[in-house]
Amino acid sequence: MSAEENVCNGVVLSALPKTWILDLDGTVVKHNGYKSDGQDSLLPGAKEFFNSIDPNDMIVFVTSRIESECGKQTELFLHDSGIRYDRIIYGAPYGERILVNDDKPSGLCMAYAFAKKRDGVEFPSFTVDSSL
Repeated sequence: MSAEENVCNGVVLSALPKTWILDLDGTVVKHNGYKSDGQDSLLPGAKEFFNSIDPNDMIVFVTSRIESECGKQTELFLHDSGIRYDRIIYGAPYGERILVNDDKPSGLCMAYAFAKKRDGVEFPSFTVDSSL
């Protein structure tokens, strides 16, 4: 299954508050756009995706960007673009990002991962089932 096929498959989530962990460059904003264009630009569909996230959920960005070099610029762009977040982890390595979590005894899956095509327009689709 390709990354684009994976992203297009809808996931059913519980109504519990969630933690969203997202990369910035190539996932939410144009990859290295702040370097090549002098400023960031949201990828198509990013604003709608973030608007679909429940306000009670936590949003954490993980990025290889160096905070002392572009933290203020990044945070100002996100604020001006109306992208809410709770934390940004700067200086992450360039390699894979691995999420590990335990499932609930009820059987509720507690970890999902989606790989997006760099600068792709497809964001994960999801629905919330309040019975979970």
